[in-house]
Amino acid sequence: MKELPLKYGCNPNQKPSRIFMTDGELPIEVLNGRPGYINLLDALNSWQLVKEMKEATGLPSAASFKHVSPAGAAVGLPLSDTLRKIYFVDDIHEELSPIASAYARARGADRMSSYGDFVALSDTCDAVTATLLKREVSDGVIAPDYTPEALDILRAKRKGTYNVIKIDPAYVPEPIERKQVFGITFEQGRNNICLSDPALFENIPTQNKTFSAEARRDLMIALITLKYTQSNSVCYVKDGQAIGIGAGQQSRIHCTRLAGNKADIWWLRQHPRVMALPFVDGIRRADRDNTIDIFIGDECDDVLRDGEWQKFFKERPEALTAEEKAAWKAQLKGVALGSDAFFPFGDNIERAHKSGVEYIAQAGGSVRDDHVIATCDKYGIAMAFTGVRLFHH
Repeated sequence: MKELPLKYGCNPNQKPSRIFMTDGELPIEVLNGRPGYINLLDALNSWQLVKEMKEATGLPSAASFKHVSPAGAAVGLPLSDTLRKIYFVDDIHEELSPIASAYARARGADRMSSYGDFVALSDTCDAVTATLLKREVSDGVIAPDYTPEALDILRAKRKGTYNVIKIDPAYVPEPIERKQVFGITFEQGRNNICLSDPALFENIPTQNKTFSAEARRDLMIALITLKYTQSNSVCYVKDGQAIGIGAGQQSRIHCTRLAGNKADIWWLRQHPRVMALPFVDGIRRADRDNTIDIFIGDECDDVLRDGEWQKFFKERPEALTAEEKAAWKAQLKGVALGSDAFFPFGDNIERAHKSGVEYIAQAGGSVRDDHVIATCDKYGIAMAFTGVRLFHH
């Protein structure tokens, strides 16, 4: 198939709309549903991310995309009991396969941003992964293949309209890419930079020059995620998964704050009192996620005031105090951070340190590099200058 007509483009008034190949056949097959323009942008960008992450780490990988930027990305490491609980997969009594674990991590780290996402899987989608997918609000999934059981489960989602796309994993795009803006064609070489090259982490200007194997893996995951994230962008990673992505901001410090706030929320969700919140029976998954997000935040009274808490809880929980939050956040350690370009000021490092960052990979090359290095040294952070910029638009 050389062409796939779409219902409309980014918006209903943008017609006609299609995807097509000038040479050869499309590398995708729609097994179910009718994907739209943004669906396919998310599908193809997220597929590139998980394919590259699998090649870099050797582990099954998954991504949750929303409006052409990743909301989550992860590799298929086993989940602790705590992660199973906060990702709401602890009711699955069978063992999670590596690709199911990758999906649970990618979808679960930032559940608010992943609501209504498009999912990419580096490996064949099996029945347990499809079971996890079926119960989340999602627009579709792309994978190299599906087991018959998984396909049956997914075809029943959203009254049979769920988008299921199969992609040829051997497909290699042309080395030159083009796009039109205002009737003018832009052309450039594809961004084929290899982010698993050990040489990326050899230029270490900080006093702390020690990167554990896990830190290098997490920094690779951060950089690969940023490669497919709208600039400016910053990504926090811990234990093989993105825990905070800040993207699309004009200011990189705002990206750092946004991603850091998401990382803090991910960590606060693991606080014993948050994990023990007494939700009413039958609460919808989206309502539960939103309630947790508000409860953790500075406007917790919105779900705790009389007349409101009864909608969500069997009994009114006590809010976490500022001191309790600070004490819990102080326990977060070993976080890796990647930036799509250089950090121009040390305040990025100050903010990152508050969310447990101990390892950083950034391009370097700012006139303020000396200040950034000094701030890293102040906190004992190991930082590598990669010399690589990862702007994506």
